[in-house]
Amino acid sequence: MCSLPVPREPLHRVAVTGGTHGNEMSGVYLVRHWLQAPGELQRPSFSAMPVLANPAATAACRRYMDRDLNRTFISTFLTVRASPEDPYEVTRAQELNQLLGPKASGRAFDFILDLHNTTANVGTCLITDTAHNVFALHLCHHLQLQNPELPCRVLMYQRPGEESYALHSVAKNGLGLELGPQPQGVLRADFFSQMRALVAAALDFLELFNQGMALPAFEMEAYRTVGTVDFPRTKDGDLAGTVHPQLQDRDFQPLPPAAPIFQLFSGEDVLYEGEATVFPVFINEAAYYEKGIAFIQTEKLTFSVPALPSLTPAPTPVP
Repeated sequence: MCSLPVPREPLHRVAVTGGTHGNEMSGVYLVRHWLQAPGELQRPSFSAMPVLANPAATAACRRYMDRDLNRTFISTFLTVRASPEDPYEVTRAQELNQLLGPKASGRAFDFILDLHNTTANVGTCLITDTAHNVFALHLCHHLQLQNPELPCRVLMYQRPGEESYALHSVAKNGLGLELGPQPQGVLRADFFSQMRALVAAALDFLELFNQGMALPAFEMEAYRTVGTVDFPRTKDGDLAGTVHPQLQDRDFQPLPPAAPIFQLFSGEDVLYEGEATVFPVFINEAAYYEKGIAFIQTEKLTFSVPALPSLTPAPTPVP
């Protein structure tokens, strides 16, 4: 798999998107505020564009109308001929692809920062596709250094052979910012303020890069998706139990073989049957019940991220 292109020119076309899921309120209300007062998103070398990604779902305070928008930015949907019968989110993904892309083209935006909340206890989670997204990993490292009091964990969601499907994949480079736990349809002041500060720090990083800051190599710790685990179910497909108290809220913590993961309604414990320790994330996420996911299994990795040299200044025109 090839690395994403590393920027060799200043990043001028930047977007901050919220409301990709219409009931994740921190991003919804930040973008609504910035649409009225965009000054916070301005930097000397660029002005980030705020985008309310899913207006219909936001108005209805629902995750989505017809299908999950943040799983729709793949060629199957982006390249199909538009039809009035298309699900709303397919039409909206095509509109966003025209506004911010087209995906995988030289005309795409330089960077997209996409804002999310989760009901799971992930704290501050920085979501990228793979370890090949070198520029995004440098941004993650910067946010970790700027916020030592926050466990800013990095999650790489893309599985081998899988196309990047998230909204931020439309741009040449991008990052998802996920804060939780926050209930769906609820706006918490602490997460609102924290997300606002993280967006400001991310834009500051882009400005420093544009101004010629060199980015040294470093060692990164991150979590890579390896699978999912569904709830125990009856033969009719109904829930037969729930997440075990010893697992609940332990996102990013080690889960060894034979540890309890579910508690059946009949009282028995269900133990983890994997052969190796994993690190569960998005444990008991409300939006994943419909997807048949009780938690996502990840493996913990440490790897080297290469340095990025400073941008070469444009030559001064000769009088």
